[in-house]
Amino acid sequence: MCGIVGIYLKTKKYEKDLGKFLSGMLDGMATRGPDSAGFAIYTKQNKNKFKYSICLNQLTDKEFKKKISKFLKKITLKTFSDHVILETEEKPKKVLEILDTKLKEVSLVGYGKSINIFKQTGNPKDVVRKFKLSSFSGTHAIGHTRMATESAITTQGSHPYSTSEDECLVHNGSLSNHNNVRRSLKKEGQKFNSENDTEVAAGYISNQISKGENLEETLKNSLKDLDGFYTFIAGTKDGFALLRDEIACKPAVVAETKDYVAVASEFQCMAHLPNVNTAKIFEPKPGIVYHW
Repeated sequence: MCGIVGIYLKTKKYEKDLGKFLSGMLDGMATRGPDSAGFAIYTKQNKNKFKYSICLNQLTDKEFKKKISKFLKKITLKTFSDHVILETEEKPKKVLEILDTKLKEVSLVGYGKSINIFKQTGNPKDVVRKFKLSSFSGTHAIGHTRMATESAITTQGSHPYSTSEDECLVHNGSLSNHNNVRRSLKKEGQKFNSENDTEVAAGYISNQISKGENLEETLKNSLKDLDGFYTFIAGTKDGFALLRDEIACKPAVVAETKDYVAVASEFQCMAHLPNVNTAKIFEPKPGIVYHW
C-alpha cells in the first residue's frame, strides 16, 4: 500500500502556494506509506539551462562542488538536505556522462528544464520538512509515500522515478511482469538503477515517448503491456496524466475547481486545499486516461 498525490494549477493564482499544497497532501498520505517519500515540482522552463536533481549520498555539497567543477565551469548549485540542484547550460549528454563515469558516488534523481525531484527514506512528514517543500512554487507537482513491498527501503527504491528529460512517474500497486519488461527495455538501451517495478513502468513510458507516442497513447498501451494492478500519475513539463488499471483495486479520487486539479489516493489529504468543498469530485474510471 502506497499513497500518490498530484496537483495541477490551471491559473497562476496559486503558483507560490504549490509547495505548501503538496506538503499537506503528502502529510496526509503518511499513513499509507511510512517508509519513504518523494516529490517532483515543475517550474517554468529556462530555455538556456538544464537542471539536474542529484542525491549526494555520502558526499557534502562542498565536496560535490569541488569535484563537479573539474568538469563543468559555469554552474549554479542549490542545496536541499542531501540533494542538490545543478544548473548549467551544458547539454544532458555531457553532464550525464560525467555523473555516470566521474562521480559514481552520487545518484542522479532526474533532469530537465522544468523538473526538480527530491526523495528520501523516512516518515513523509520528516522528508517534506527536510526538503522545505512548503517553500517551493511551480505550475504542477506529483508526490508519493511508500510502504515497501517488492524492494528495499532505500532512496533509489523511492518514488518518483525519472527515466528521461522532464518525465517522472509515481505508482501505487504492483506489476507482475516487470522483470520481463525490464529485460526487453534493456535490449533497447534503457538503463535502470533499482529493482523497483515502478522504475520499469517509468522506463516503458520514456521508451514509448521516444518512439513518437504521446503520453496519453503510451498509457493506453500500458494497459496491454504492463500486467498487474496499479494507479499511475505520470508527469511531464506540460502537466500530468492519471491512469487506473482495468480492475481498479487501487484507489484514486480527483477534485477539480476553476483553479486546480488535485489527485490523491484518499480525499482526506486534499481537505486543506482552497475551495475543495465546492470542487467537482469524482473517482476516475478504470482503464481511462485522464490528462491535464
